[in-house]
Amino acid sequence: MKEAILRLLKESRTEYLSGEEICRTLDVSRTAVWKHIQSLRESGYEIEARPRAGYTLTGVPDRLYPGEILDGLSTRFLGREIYYCDSVSTTNDLAKELARKGAGEGSMVVAEEQTGGKGRLGRKWYAPKYKGIWFTLILRPPVTPTEANQVTMMAAIAIATAIKRETGVWAGIKWPNDLLVGGKKVCGILTELSAEIERINYMVVGIGINVNQDEKDLPEELRKSATSLKVESGGSISRVRLIQASLTEFERWYGIWLEQGFDPVLARWKEMSVSLNCPVHINTPTKSWDGWAEDVDKDGALLLRLPGGELQRLISGEVSLRLS
Repeated sequence: MKEAILRLLKESRTEYLSGEEICRTLDVSRTAVWKHIQSLRESGYEIEARPRAGYTLTGVPDRLYPGEILDGLSTRFLGREIYYCDSVSTTNDLAKELARKGAGEGSMVVAEEQTGGKGRLGRKWYAPKYKGIWFTLILRPPVTPTEANQVTMMAAIAIATAIKRETGVWAGIKWPNDLLVGGKKVCGILTELSAEIERINYMVVGIGINVNQDEKDLPEELRKSATSLKVESGGSISRVRLIQASLTEFERWYGIWLEQGFDPVLARWKEMSVSLNCPVHINTPTKSWDGWAEDVDKDGALLLRLPGGELQRLISGEVSLRLS
């Protein structure tokens, strides 16, 4: 009922909508209408009331409410089922729980804040309230576990494309899963899965985007390595529009990957990469290498040319770009 009243207010955005008309349209009492209006105000919506005129919506909060995301969303299945949290430990953990219980493909967990956000190799991911976009998508692709890394690379293309479309900021892709602007991280992607030998039961693709943080909002130890779209563009970004664009681009590239395979994804990824054809340092849990990032193969593995001339194939690792 609350969402229905909000929809009516949006449809009559430039005019006042009488309480009587809301009651008649939704078959509810004036008391119920007033309670839902109060609830909407508590959620951050600015609603003006005028005697003998009714109500009008004068402001929408910068919140990732399901109703706001769905309003104007053009996807066919991605993000159509939304699980919203004001605060959560990690959206990936909740998404895995929902996937185990049968949540459908394309379902999304989105949070205003992550208190236990994590990146690759167990690193902490700083995810402050109302500043960024923290969300996880549940996928059930008909592929083998060996192809899972391709989804992470496809996701990077989709999010970078959405960022450029909505903000004008060009984000390059650093293998395997980071988006950089001016050499600083603006987005991270973490893919986890439940699988058997020959099939994937489900995948969760967690995406964290630094959107409206000011430099002072970033921990001091991260200011040299991380940035936000607001810092880079010089103005605040609509988080709702950006997540809508991200879902649209993700669904488009996911369809390309399922229908045409990894080749078009890999070709586009290479075009957007900032970590190929350059010197890099790579850390893994057991070893580190210095070398030349020569290529990425058909499985998404990095081909590193070592100083001695041999070629090292890496399926995971933390890449640091070297200046020389």
